[in-house]
Amino acid sequence: MNDHLPVPSPDALSHAVHEIVDFVDAEGWDRPPVMFALVPTALLAAAEPTLSDQLDDGHEYTPIVQDLLPDDIEGGSPALDEFLATTSWPASVSGCALVQEIVVLPPSAETDLDEALVPRLADRHAADDAALGAARTHPDRREARLITAVLRDGPSMSLLELRPTDDDPFAGAELRTADDLAPNVVEALYATLEAAEDD
Repeated sequence: MNDHLPVPSPDALSHAVHEIVDFVDAEGWDRPPVMFALVPTALLAAAEPTLSDQLDDGHEYTPIVQDLLPDDIEGGSPALDEFLATTSWPASVSGCALVQEIVVLPPSAETDLDEALVPRLADRHAADDAALGAARTHPDRREARLITAVLRDGPSMSLLELRPTDDDPFAGAELRTADDLAPNVVEALYATLEAAEDD
């Protein structure tokens, strides 16, 4: 870890993630994936004194939304994986977060996905496209947001926010987490922080 960056408190990442959840909730659903840089609030205040009245001193990290992702990238797509593989952050960025809309299926849907995948397993992209298509049209699907965040040399956190159903469109956000919720996304985000660019 860089000497000029603070050692995060146990709650630092959680505060940043919940700030991101508030931001994306205000933006609404049916949005493309979005990335956030997690920058130490003290470092940001020192670099940009004019922002000091907009920064929350009580939070160690300030999420900064990025306009990096091409318009054609969808949540869970191979193109998103490829984009993350070519992304890196400057040393002043302590972490990053990715928000993507995904489709969640019950365990009983596994047979349907297998039937869509098997004929296309020789072509990874075709198999991925078939799986996405089958998931999006499955009658038991639920739309959700996956919010995944990591700190450089620190912890990670993933939350799943289920979209309210038509039965109760005004229901509050339902946030869920679990061990190993999104291990591949966590790994991909850590990789974007491995080789820090000079500021």
